[in-house]
Amino acid sequence: MSSLPPITVSSRDLARLEAMLEAPTLRQLPAAQALGDELARANVVEPSDMPADVVSMNSVVTCLDENTGESHQLTLVYPHEADADAGKVSVLAPVGSALLGLSVGQHIDWAMPGGRSLRLKVTSVSYQPEAAGDAGR
Repeated sequence: MSSLPPITVSSRDLARLEAMLEAPTLRQLPAAQALGDELARANVVEPSDMPADVVSMNSVVTCLDENTGESHQLTLVYPHEADADAGKVSVLAPVGSALLGLSVGQHIDWAMPGGRSLRLKVTSVSYQPEAAGDAGR
């Protein structure tokens, strides 16, 4: 596993995600622990200081699976909003927690269930709540 790329998370996303991870039903899940580890290493900025090319919660992102060459457009959402058919990926899904905080051009190697690994590269962020001024998202 290569070293993890630096990530940036808004203080608002951090507060919401940490509160979500406090739920007793989530606390013991490996996915929740992995997300907690990601948050612990994040560079935290105010929403108004969030770079527009960084994947935040509710961002619409296009990424490339460098192992398969497949491109995917995904929206990073909270678990209760997840809908695989609509491309809405939970932040607790392996790919969701891998994408959180990455900026355009960065990639991450992420271990998937069954021993497979993803090598995802962020190619664009077409919507980000902070950049769009959607403070409530």
